[in-house]
Amino acid sequence: MTKTTLLHEGKAKKVFLTDQSDLVIQEFKDDATAFNNKKKGTIADKGVVNNAISCRLFTLLEEQGIRTHLVEKLSDRDMLCKRLDIIKVEVVVRNIAAGSLVKRYGFKEGFVLQQPIVEFYLKDDDLDDPLMNDAHAVALGVATAEELVILKSRAEAINLVLRQFFADRKLKLVDFKLEFGRHKNEILLGDEISPDTCRFWDLDTNEKMDKDRFRFDMGGVENAYSEVQKRVLELD
Repeated sequence: MTKTTLLHEGKAKKVFLTDQSDLVIQEFKDDATAFNNKKKGTIADKGVVNNAISCRLFTLLEEQGIRTHLVEKLSDRDMLCKRLDIIKVEVVVRNIAAGSLVKRYGFKEGFVLQQPIVEFYLKDDDLDDPLMNDAHAVALGVATAEELVILKSRAEAINLVLRQFFADRKLKLVDFKLEFGRHKNEILLGDEISPDTCRFWDLDTNEKMDKDRFRFDMGGVENAYSEVQKRVLELD
């Protein structure tokens, strides 16, 4: 399988068409952004790390009956995927208070939520990806009410699988972002699952091991990403 035309270039990945109309190649970049592209930089080998982690986690979810866009890992940076019509709803699952949840509602960072919170955001960089409810999403035409029910239940199922997986590897899954898309009348998980899209804290020390280290100039970004990759793959 080879790349043909560049279909889309985002902040962290390029997506290429292939000689099969329903398959694309997702290439992971080392570019790093934060605060909706207001802060930019590079994290060495981030693309390699995130591709490896995402492929492992998508495979795990497939084994648990959760369908994803992954077909196979092609190389260090390239993932062969089913082509999706992306649903412009970012689904965020929160297990522990951090980030915008703290800023918006005054939770203390690190507060363990009694039950996970699932939030919807409009996928629109120009509007800074605003928080929205089901009625907003339907009114904007980005998803149907039936699709939103699927997204929420799918996100909750993914959370159950991933929380245990990471706990076994001495990591807290604080929160994470998911993207979904339509493929042949089916909704599939797309994009990636990585330290770019998740908050990970060490189970024992609460050390941050994700893109917050880049966001807030904490240093040790490459080491944190590499350590997450090591823990994700170490039991394979």
